Amino acid sequence: MSMKAKLRAAFEAALREAHEAESRSEHVRAWRHLERAHVLSQAHAGPHVRVHWRMLGFGWRRRNAAEWVGQVVRLLVAAPGSWLGRAPLGNTGGANVGILTPMPIPDDLRALLDADR
Repeated sequence: MSMKAKLRAAFEAALREAHEAESRSEHVRAWRHLERAHVLSQAHAGPHVRVHWRMLGFGWRRRNAAEWVGQVVRLLVAAPGSWLGRAPLGNTGGANVGILTPMPIPDDLRALLDADR
């Protein structure tokens, strides 16, 4: 099942905002947008993998070895996790959180995710 238009638009906006924030050296803000994109993408294998690639790139540019390693592992399991419905809801996707740890979903993102079902 592909992302519905509203969810796809929010996902793409989060990735775009992450890129723009990073280009202004607003690294905390950029990461926050990558995390939001991750939450939005988890049920969809292609977008889910795409976010982890972006997170890997972000970690690479920040010279964060822990993030590189964490993202490589996540890249291996992202698509199967999405296909099997095993991605932990709300998980923000960074190496700083458990790979299978569910997390609270912000209300604005929950509304988008509920509409995607």
